[in-house]
Amino acid sequence: MRVISYIKAIREALDEEMERDERVMVMGQDVGAFGGVFSVTRGLFDKYGPERVRDTPISENFIVGGGVGLALGGLRPVVELQYADFIAITMDEIYNKAAKWRYMHGGYMNVPMVIRAPEGAAGGSGPEHSQCPEHLLMSAAGLYVVTPATPADAKGLLKSAIRNENPVVFLEHKGLYNQRGEVPDGDHLVPIGEAAVRRVGADLTIVAWSAMVGQALAAAEVLAERGVDVEVIDPRGVRPIDYATIETSVRKTGRLLIAHESPLIGGHGGEVAAHIGEKCFNELKGAIRRIGAPDIPLPQNVELEKFVLPTSETIINMGEVMMANTKSGAGR
Repeated sequence: MRVISYIKAIREALDEEMERDERVMVMGQDVGAFGGVFSVTRGLFDKYGPERVRDTPISENFIVGGGVGLALGGLRPVVELQYADFIAITMDEIYNKAAKWRYMHGGYMNVPMVIRAPEGAAGGSGPEHSQCPEHLLMSAAGLYVVTPATPADAKGLLKSAIRNENPVVFLEHKGLYNQRGEVPDGDHLVPIGEAAVRRVGADLTIVAWSAMVGQALAAAEVLAERGVDVEVIDPRGVRPIDYATIETSVRKTGRLLIAHESPLIGGHGGEVAAHIGEKCFNELKGAIRRIGAPDIPLPQNVELEKFVLPTSETIINMGEVMMANTKSGAGR
């Protein structure tokens, strides 16, 4: 076990998979000698050369579309979009090509590719460089979407994504790049679609992903001091999502709070709430609550940005409201 940063964990995953399988290659804007806009691919060009670490033009459609073609041709490309916001530019290639082609061709061809996309607000980058766009991909049948919250998951999920026969969007949060944590030695893999219970509790279930996991855990410690025992579940992604683990927790606690940085309106929290409302209605002790970004573009100004991002304080306040508003007769 070693303590390394989130960004180093991603870089190690790429290096190990490229060394393990010569079909794995990296492609994107400035991923070569420059090492990527956030230095994630630093050193890979020197080690593997321009055939396997390829710079591209400034054309996100080409980057993703080229990755689809390379995957269909037998390679295992990892393509980088400099910002996850640019997923919107590539929706035809992701939503209609990568996600659907295996089904459309009767399973004759696979599309084993990974789309790495740095998401999230990290200090005034503005409305086109700060979004968490996982909600845009909710209905993309055939696509996997993962959201690592720790260095261990960043490494293990990326290695699993590269080995998967299906296209995977890997949403790494920019605000977590310098976070450090324990990462197992050896060939560390994390299964896609398997949630992690980050904290065990009995009174309130909080489902959070990406950077909001840390906020939820911080909130849980404060709520514990105030007599509320919180269970924190990190689904590690939104497609597929481990509903079984969430259902088990909600049946125990009777309360569900969903926290994500992506927009509240149209966000994946609504889908989770609908599912649990259908499956666990009789066990609920109160209304399901959601926390997310408000219905405005993210501000460029750093101080204004702070007002729209969910925080641990947001979660604490909502948790206390939920504990105070238990419905009459619940749990009898």
